[in-house]
Amino acid sequence: MHPRFAKPLDTLPAPLKAALLPMLEPEQGGEFNARFTPEQVATLKAATGLEDRALRLALLPLAAACSVAPISKFFVGAIACGLSGSWYFGANMEFAGQGLFHSVHAEQSAISNAWLGGETGISEITVNYTPCGHCRQFMNELSTAKILKVSLPDDLSALQSFLPHSFGPADLDITDALMSPQAHDELALESEDPLWQAALAAARQSYAPYSQGYAAVALQFADGRLFCGRYAENAAFNPSLPPMQMACAHAVLNGEDLATIRRAVLLESKNGQISQRDSAQSTLKALGSVELEYQAV
Repeated sequence: MHPRFAKPLDTLPAPLKAALLPMLEPEQGGEFNARFTPEQVATLKAATGLEDRALRLALLPLAAACSVAPISKFFVGAIACGLSGSWYFGANMEFAGQGLFHSVHAEQSAISNAWLGGETGISEITVNYTPCGHCRQFMNELSTAKILKVSLPDDLSALQSFLPHSFGPADLDITDALMSPQAHDELALESEDPLWQAALAAARQSYAPYSQGYAAVALQFADGRLFCGRYAENAAFNPSLPPMQMACAHAVLNGEDLATIRRAVLLESKNGQISQRDSAQSTLKALGSVELEYQAV
């Protein structure tokens, strides 16, 4: 079990703690992958007698324990409910010494965790603090934005009540939505390098209807594990989530130490109106790690 879970785990009721321990310590070794399957959710509910919302609220301290907040010291956790019935952790992430616009918000982290996990939408997101305007706008891009519920410790409301008179894809004549299936198969690469192939697969699933800047980052760590991030664009532009930030957030949720990155590659469309190269290099530099490998295809 990752050490970050020890303290919050000790604050939980004994039945919940006992049911969680085998999930936080996978039998095959490795790290908890920051998600619960429908079967695991059912196990936790049976062990505790808690219903869905109450259980997610009880689990929030574990999600918040994944936060990396060297600037704000403000630790936010989120849990996204995928349409499949799986639950996905998310936590805010900041990069010391870098502009705050590099940050990943907890809601973005949970949503991207679900998206990378194969979900095509989420039905509810549980957060320990009220979503900021940035996150409300990010969630308004989702395929399930019209039905999405936001659960807080003291409230349960539709996203639309948090964002009246909203601005979204339809205002820019876009009929697509974030988390809807993407297949940008025009992107091609000759390399057989597994890291580049992982970046290519992720870039083909990225979401960039405004700039066509389809892009992805793949990171390789000292233990050999690979983690990817896809670009997630937004109608309001600034809440867009860059692929480097998504890859870093996903790796940390899965127990990796960003100081152990050994390779980082960025693949993007050469026909896009924007580039992720400078942003990705800047973020990577903040980690004091490796040089960015880059290809535009």
